Amino acid sequence: MINFRYILNILGKLLLVESAAFLLCMGVAMIYGEDDANAFLISAGITLVAACILIFSVKVKDRVLAKRDGYFIVSCIWILFTVFGSLPFMISGYIPSFPDAFFEVMSGFTTTGSSILNEVEALPHASLFWRSLTQWMGGLGIVVILLAILPSLGIEGRDLYVAEVPGPMHDKFSYTFNSTAIRMYILYVGLTAAETVMLMFGGMSFFDAICHSFACMATGGYSTKTESLAYWDSPYIQYVITVFMFIGGTNYALLYSLFKGKAMQLFKDEEFRLYTGITVTVSLVIAGVLYFGGYSGLEKSIRDAFFQVVTILTTTGFASADYLYWPFVAQMLLFVLLFIGGSAGSTVGGIKCVRILLLFKNAFNELKRIIHPNGVINVKYNGKSVRPELLSSIMSFFCMYMFTFVIGSIVMSCFTDIVTATSAVITCLSNVGPGFGDVGPMSNFSSLNGFCKIFLSFIMLVGRLELFTFFVIFTSTFWKR
Repeated sequence: MINFRYILNILGKLLLVESAAFLLCMGVAMIYGEDDANAFLISAGITLVAACILIFSVKVKDRVLAKRDGYFIVSCIWILFTVFGSLPFMISGYIPSFPDAFFEVMSGFTTTGSSILNEVEALPHASLFWRSLTQWMGGLGIVVILLAILPSLGIEGRDLYVAEVPGPMHDKFSYTFNSTAIRMYILYVGLTAAETVMLMFGGMSFFDAICHSFACMATGGYSTKTESLAYWDSPYIQYVITVFMFIGGTNYALLYSLFKGKAMQLFKDEEFRLYTGITVTVSLVIAGVLYFGGYSGLEKSIRDAFFQVVTILTTTGFASADYLYWPFVAQMLLFVLLFIGGSAGSTVGGIKCVRILLLFKNAFNELKRIIHPNGVINVKYNGKSVRPELLSSIMSFFCMYMFTFVIGSIVMSCFTDIVTATSAVITCLSNVGPGFGDVGPMSNFSSLNGFCKIFLSFIMLVGRLELFTFFVIFTSTFWKR
């Protein structure tokens, strides 16, 4: 059975983290002398009281987590964090509607980057900081924070980690649990700091630089400006953001190996080569379409193409140009990228390159088996045979992913046009941010009704938790002894 007592205790400890984050935002509000300081103070108090109730009102007898407990915690904490995370916006009155606030915060924590704000600059600095901070916290996962700062969980944290970290491939690096969480956050913080400094060299203020670094390393996409990166119109800033978005879409285990001086592990990895190949190939094709189509000069065509390809492939969602005015071929390529995503073990959403790679390898092997029915033909990844059950899991994931996309699109098409409906669903399911139609890069989701916003919020959650983690709790088998 589900260990509800221990789960409530863990959820309470996680809410302490969110309460502390509110106090940090209150400090930002006090620095700038703005009127949302009280909203963050009240939110911190409410969240702290709720945390204490969960921690101290239930006596924990059994401090062991089973795999199903891990899945249940991971599913619950995103919803719980989003509900409490909506409080500052509603209390301050800057986003008074619950569906709007819930959508905005869920989009932050799931690193989707979709927004309902028509004028981002209208928010005070602390509220803007909270938007970016939700993405940074959600980037490597709220549960990984728990493993990093509460090592008392020990080995029981295994199932929390496996349920939280996206992607089908977990190597030895991923199974050192608490030490892994700490190392990943050290790398995460280091890259965030480096990007902040580089953006400040490009003319951004410290506040704008750190907010964009939070969003970029989390592959989230929230900007402090309504026009996103187009506001600065700076080639330097766009190149820096492009590089760090690409880094954010890379497997963190490989990045860790790179910083340990094992660069060849990065370039020998088949997924990284595919990830790089897709980025370069699609970017060059779109750049050619833009340049020869008279869109702009060569440098700007290349810059805009690479930026938009990387921001969509890594599911970040920043915007440097309105691609709805680009040629149809370029738009279709970008739409396909909405499904793919970056590397497993990174902060990105989408299907992931490793799954795409293994699906194609398995398809080609089926063709070989037709010719050589008695042959032993295995799918290999990085020189090693892939277990059949993993291939079966990947195919199941792909089918469920497409099924969720189709059903979600049908539901959304009841409320809006088909282009907006399909792109809104896939951009939320892949945690990208902008889509096409009424939810394009220079538009937002504000025109949708309350039901659509709540529905898409849960689509974001399903995509962030890689479908199975969320859907499994609705099966009868999950609740059996």
